Amino acid sequence: MGEDAERFEDVKIMSEGEQCGSKMARVICVFFATLIACIPLVWPWCIVIVREYQRAVHFRLGKITGGAKGPGIFFFLPFVDSFHIVDLRMQTLDVPSQDMITKDSVTVSVNAVIFLRVVDPNRVVVRVNDYSRATSLLAQTILRSVVGESELDDLLGKREHISTKLRTVVDKRTDPWGVKVVHTEIKDVILPPNMTRAMASQAEAERLRRAKVISAEGEMQASITLRKAAETLRGEPISFQLRFLQTLAQVSTEKNSTIVFPMPIDILPLLKKIRE
Repeated sequence: MGEDAERFEDVKIMSEGEQCGSKMARVICVFFATLIACIPLVWPWCIVIVREYQRAVHFRLGKITGGAKGPGIFFFLPFVDSFHIVDLRMQTLDVPSQDMITKDSVTVSVNAVIFLRVVDPNRVVVRVNDYSRATSLLAQTILRSVVGESELDDLLGKREHISTKLRTVVDKRTDPWGVKVVHTEIKDVILPPNMTRAMASQAEAERLRRAKVISAEGEMQASITLRKAAETLRGEPISFQLRFLQTLAQVSTEKNSTIVFPMPIDILPLLKKIRE
């Protein structure tokens, strides 16, 4: 144990010495770079303009110095400073269509679109190589998982719920990268041909059922109204004659050459007696 402790102390002293040497080397490099930057001919290579929608991640001898710079004009030391420009504008990623299986064992092809933007340029540069491609691949995997947990009816009728769930999961995974997922949307859901025909037949049968129900309800309401009209005419005999004359007036406006008069059966015996 004593030998291990002594060895640990030796390693600690060596690391502290290396850190002191590294700091000294950094100070010397920065000093000479500053002297070179004083030469006016070098200034065009040291001055950088960062636009409003951009941020510059500043590296000095391989280490990030402070937060991202921009927008505006900035001066970087030659040979020791470097920078990486990050775009802060909204970006759109198209999640390619892929075959998936829903919770009720239906094969569908689903694609989506993702809207994202960078909120922390330092983390985007340091923690992920290509955040756009990484987010796209991550969204493909999560979309497959979300569709697998949903039934076909929910996938077709509750797209907003599926999109919100996808956005929440993807945003949680990309937050350590400094990327904010603003919005996601399911673009298209492609069904197999046999499933499309089955759903079309189901929809047609549903429309026929509704049409028959509406027709039956109309006939029932008409029968009730006719019964009430018959009761009214039966209570007032003169109203039946008025209705009969009104019908004749309507028929006469049609310019018909033949008019059929309904004759009550009760007057047939009277006509027979008159003939005799």
